[in-house]
Amino acid sequence: MTGGPSAGDEARRDELRDNLGAVRTRIERGCAEAGRDPDDVTLVVVTKYFPTSDVLLLHDLGVRHFGENRDQEAAEKFREVRHALSEAGAEAPTLHFIGRLQSNKAAHVAGYADVVQSVDRTKLVAALAKGAHAADRTVEVLLQVSLDGDTSRGGVLPADVDALADTVAAQQLLDLRGVMAVAPLGADPDAAFTRLREVADGIRARHPGADWISAGMSGDLEAGLRHGATLLRVGTAILGSRPSLL
Repeated sequence: MTGGPSAGDEARRDELRDNLGAVRTRIERGCAEAGRDPDDVTLVVVTKYFPTSDVLLLHDLGVRHFGENRDQEAAEKFREVRHALSEAGAEAPTLHFIGRLQSNKAAHVAGYADVVQSVDRTKLVAALAKGAHAADRTVEVLLQVSLDGDTSRGGVLPADVDALADTVAAQQLLDLRGVMAVAPLGADPDAAFTRLREVADGIRARHPGADWISAGMSGDLEAGLRHGATLLRVGTAILGSRPSLL
C-alpha cells in the first residue's frame, strides 16, 4: 500500500474526480425523479482491493464514507488512512464494513469499523458487542436482509428480521440504524428494493431510530433511490474495474 497522494497521482485524481462527478450527477437526477433531497443520501465509496492512495485522493475530493469487506485489508488500509489524515489535521473518514462477516472476526472489526452493514445472525451480534466493549466504542449496525430466500450469500430472512433487530437493540454499544440488501442477481431491483422498504418500515415501527436503508450500487443506484435508500454503495462506477490481485 502507498502513502499519501503525490504529483504522480494527478492522472488518477482526475479520473476519480470525473467518475465521482458523474455518480453525483446520477444521484441528483435520481433524487429529482423520486422527489427527494440529495442531501438525505450518503454515498459510500467501496474501496476494497484499491490502495490507500485512492482513499486519500477521494477524501481530498470530498468523500467521507468508505466501504470495505475484507477484515485484514480494511484494518491495515484504514490504519494508514486515519494516520495520514490525522497527521494532516483532516477530517476523519467513516468506515463501513459491508461484506459477509465471519463470527470469529466480528470482534476485531468492531474495533475499527464505524458501521457494520452486514449483520445477519445472532452469533455476530454477541461477537460485535464483545469487540465494541473491548474497544470502548459504539458501532452502528445495519441488518443485511436476504431478498431471495438464499441465505448462503448472507442475509437474514424477512421473517426473522424483528427478532434480530431486537437482539441488536438490546446491546448497549451497538446502535441499530436500519437495513441493507443487495438486489438478487437477475432480479428486478425495483421489486427487490420495494420488499426491502417494507422490511425497513416494519423495523422502524419497532425501533424509530433505525431509519437507514442501504440499497443501490453502481448498476442500480437509481432503483435504490426510488425506494428510499439513504446510503448507496458505489465502487466500480467511481474507481473502475477491480485491480489484479498478485
